[in-house]
Amino acid sequence: MKFELFVALRYLFTLRRNNFISVISLFAVSGVALGVAALIVVLGVMNGFSTDLRDKILGVNAHIIVTAFDGTLDSYHHMTDKIEKISGVTGVTPFIYSEVMLSSSGGVKGVVLRGVDSKTAKGVLSLPGNMISGSVDCLAKDSKLPEIIIGTQLAQRLGLIVGDNVHLLSPSGTRSAAGFTPKVSLFKVGGVFRTGMFEYDSSLAYISNKAAQKLLGFKRDFVSGLEIRLADVYAVDKIGKVLKKTLAGYPVQIRNWQEMNANLFAALKLEKTAMFIILAMIVMVGSFSIITTLVMLVMQKTKDIAVLMSMGATSGSIRRIFMLQGTLIGLFGTSLGYLIGVPVALLLKRYQFIKLPSNVYPVDYLPVRMDLFDLTMIGVAAFALCFLATLYPARQAAALKPAQALRYE
Repeated sequence: MKFELFVALRYLFTLRRNNFISVISLFAVSGVALGVAALIVVLGVMNGFSTDLRDKILGVNAHIIVTAFDGTLDSYHHMTDKIEKISGVTGVTPFIYSEVMLSSSGGVKGVVLRGVDSKTAKGVLSLPGNMISGSVDCLAKDSKLPEIIIGTQLAQRLGLIVGDNVHLLSPSGTRSAAGFTPKVSLFKVGGVFRTGMFEYDSSLAYISNKAAQKLLGFKRDFVSGLEIRLADVYAVDKIGKVLKKTLAGYPVQIRNWQEMNANLFAALKLEKTAMFIILAMIVMVGSFSIITTLVMLVMQKTKDIAVLMSMGATSGSIRRIFMLQGTLIGLFGTSLGYLIGVPVALLLKRYQFIKLPSNVYPVDYLPVRMDLFDLTMIGVAAFALCFLATLYPARQAAALKPAQALRYE
């Protein structure tokens, strides 16, 4: 063991003899530990919230959406064949988008209507995995009464269950001498889904593309656009450039999930950064306590420092002794913070015992996702603050003159 480390450890283990300095050291370790633990839990929640929100959004919406400038696509079969050949594309499905009124004995509600292809939608959307009753295959049934899939909050509000009949009022009605008459079609509830996002569960409904075309009065096989799913969710810019070249001859616009939700995820990123800075202040408080501990220790060990220097210890050795001591206090506090923060975050992730009101937040529980990079940065930041806190006391200790320190001893 090196001389500096040996003396630093000896000073640490003898701190308990001085109650005042030991209390300050305890506060220093506690401050660092609480700061690290709070950073781990809070950043884990922020990461989980952002990831869970992204997954829910991308479950209902695809990674890339191709739509026509005039509102409808009529040559989407040829476009689908070309898109499926692009490397990195795992699924393509046509969709129809409209806003309609849903009416039942339980009331009337405006909903966002999505026409989907039940066969290809399984490879693009998370709808099959979100079903809590019924099946997506009901949309493919060839029956006199077409079927509809609605969100769980919408079903509760209108008092609907699988098998009930509902009316859809389409804005594409007909004009007559009496005025404008909306088109009304009868549907059967074939399934209920739950995404966990109140906005989707309370105002979204799915029917087949064929039924949507009939309801909206499309004269031909038109769709609103194509939804594309990628193997890598963050490769949207790269694939988007390839799509622009592939579909150069078509009057379409290409948008990805990052562009459509840029403000939301930018706000989440800013909030995460702000929380990191705010909670790092707790670690900084602990590092100030380390400064106090070392300054008091230098004052107490003035005689010992003078004796060591008179025996041949250099100023650099004295400086390293106190730097090592403060660093060890910070290392212990950081390690204790990991021992507290990581288990708490894992418990939150596993048992989800903190519930959130689904009508206020986009998720109904407190999600947690621990990222290795964030965990590393927390440790590095805490350790760096503790190390910087040792510089001033260590420099003061190294500046002592043996003759002056031993003059009155």
